[in-house]
Amino acid sequence: MKITDHIKNANGKTLFSLEVVPPQKGIGIEDLYKNIDPLMEFKPPFIDVTTSREEYIYLDKGNGLMERRITRMRPGTLGICAAIQHKYNVDTVPHVLCGGFSQEETEYLLVDCMYLGIDNVMALRGDAMKGEQHFVPTVGGHRNAMDLVHQMNDLGRGKYLHDEKISAEENKFCIGVAGYPEKHMEAPSMNYDLKWLKQKVDAGADYIVTQMFFDNKKFIDFVKQAREIGINVPIIPGIKPIATKGHLQMLPKVFKIDLPEDLISEVEKAKDNTAVKQIGIEWAIAQCRELMDFGVPVLHFYSMGKSDNIKKIAKEIF
Repeated sequence: MKITDHIKNANGKTLFSLEVVPPQKGIGIEDLYKNIDPLMEFKPPFIDVTTSREEYIYLDKGNGLMERRITRMRPGTLGICAAIQHKYNVDTVPHVLCGGFSQEETEYLLVDCMYLGIDNVMALRGDAMKGEQHFVPTVGGHRNAMDLVHQMNDLGRGKYLHDEKISAEENKFCIGVAGYPEKHMEAPSMNYDLKWLKQKVDAGADYIVTQMFFDNKKFIDFVKQAREIGINVPIIPGIKPIATKGHLQMLPKVFKIDLPEDLISEVEKAKDNTAVKQIGIEWAIAQCRELMDFGVPVLHFYSMGKSDNIKKIAKEIF
C-alpha cells in the first residue's frame, strides 16, 4: 500500500514509522530483526531502509603497493526490504540514490521493486563520496533528486528510458523526498531550498520526510512556509533522540543542524551517557507530543541500529 494511502486511512491519527540501516557485509540480518522486533507493537505501516553509496578501499598488494578498489560496505537494501515485508507484513521504502547509480541501474532497481510488490520509494541525491568535497554525478546518472523523481514518475506510469509513450495515468510508485527544516547544507538560503523542494514535488513527489531536528519551531515554520508556496503533500518529521555526549559535536557536524541551548545545557550536566540517553528520551517525548498536537501525519524515527530508546519514547506517545 502507498504511504499516502496509509496516511489517508489513519483519519488524522499520527502513525509510527522507523528507518533502519543495512548491516555491513558479512553480518547477518538477525541483528537488524532484533532492532525491529521491539518496535512492532507500535504497528509501523512502513519501514525505510537506507542505501549506502560506493566508496574507495585500499588493498595492500605487498612491496609497499596499494590497490584502490570501489566497494559498498552496506549492500542489500532491496533484499532487506523484501525480507522485512515477508517477515513482518509491513510496507518497506528503499532509499534510491543518484550517487553511485546510472539511470539504467536505477531502472533495473525500480523494475525489481515492482516484482517484489514494493510500492514506495525514497528519492535522494546522496552525499559526495568520501574524500570528495562536492557531489559528482555518476557517469550516466542523475545530477539531483528532482531528475530522479522524474524517472520514478515516468517508470511508475509505464514509460521506460528508451520508450516514448506513457501507458498509465496513475503512478504505481509513491515517491518520497527529503526536506530540511534548517535548509540543506548546500542551499544558499531557506527560500532557495524551499523552491527546490517545490520543484521535486512538482516533478511527482508524493510526500516529504524531513532531516532530524530538535527545535519544533523550526519544523513548524518550515511546514508553514512550504504550504505558503504551494507544497501540499504530507510532510513527515524525522526524529532522532540524542543518546551520547558525543552527539553534541557529531550531529551538528554531520547533519548541519542546530541544537537548542536548553538541550545542550542538560546534556553537558549529565554524569554519563546513561543519563544523556534519558535526557534524549524525555526531550523526544516532549517533541513528539507537540508535533502530534500540530497534526503531523507520521512520526518517523531514525533508529541508527538501536531501538531501546525509541521503544521508551513510543510507549509514552502511542
